[in-house]
Amino acid sequence: VSPRIPGILEAIFVDEGDSVTAGETKLFQTDAANLKENLEISRHSLRVAQYAKQQAIANLEKTRADLHKTKLDYDRFKRLLEKQAVTADAFEQQESKYLQLQASEKLSATQVDLAAAQEDQAKAALVIAGKSLADTTIYAPVSGKVSMRLLEPGEMGSPGMPVVRIDDISLIETCAYLPANYYSEVIPAETMIEVLVSGKNLGQFPVSYKSPTINPRLRTFEVKCLIDNASAGIAPGAMAQIRVILESKQGLSVPSTAIQQRGGKAIIFTVSGDKARMVELQTGIENNGWTEVISDKLNEQSLVVTMGQDMLEDGQVVSVQKGGN
Repeated sequence: VSPRIPGILEAIFVDEGDSVTAGETKLFQTDAANLKENLEISRHSLRVAQYAKQQAIANLEKTRADLHKTKLDYDRFKRLLEKQAVTADAFEQQESKYLQLQASEKLSATQVDLAAAQEDQAKAALVIAGKSLADTTIYAPVSGKVSMRLLEPGEMGSPGMPVVRIDDISLIETCAYLPANYYSEVIPAETMIEVLVSGKNLGQFPVSYKSPTINPRLRTFEVKCLIDNASAGIAPGAMAQIRVILESKQGLSVPSTAIQQRGGKAIIFTVSGDKARMVELQTGIENNGWTEVISDKLNEQSLVVTMGQDMLEDGQVVSVQKGGN
């Protein structure tokens, strides 16, 4: 956040770590002495402009009153001239006076318009002076916490030179770069991203942004997702581990370590009674240490050997110890 107008920083009201509220928390203030004087000058100029407008209006009203009387006289002299009761010279003098007052009325009306425009100009100058004075005090534009205090009272502040930095950490953004061959598979608002930070799983979030282009040198593209940080407590700048979920399905899976290759076929050992049974199967998606398996000899109740299976043979007697999963 930087000053709106240049000036010496009179006071800074916040320090690093302080919480601020948008539009309410006062951050800092620049020197306002000259601007207060300019505001008073603008107020005085407005009063002068208002008095000048009142004077112009009064002058117009007087001119119109004189014009009304002169028109009556002009009409009377015109009738008398028709009856040859006055001389042509007397009529022409009255006609000239009437025409002069018509011109004076136009001039007075123009002066009223000019005075009104000057009043509007003075009002605008007053508004600008008031805003400039108000701009000496800066309030927080966003809610968050002050993460940096870059200047101190007495130093010169100017627009574009930050005085404090505010970070809103209630909503943070996670970004990553994926290989270009996945570009068509990522769909904003549909594709989910699982985010882990420092070993803590924050959950799954939809892709909020996908770059419209692929980096021609790195052959990668950027994706982003938004995380509600109210309960997560993640600091901006932290390193995140992400998993982009490109496909998901329901099915049976076993620990990947339970699967062996024998005779060019994928097999696992299950336990029936006290004997090990070798089951051939097809494998599918592998993720996070688990592999999808397809076999009509397996179901959710099947007991799968996950330790010591390298030494087993089909039909061998085993001692069963159940694991946690």
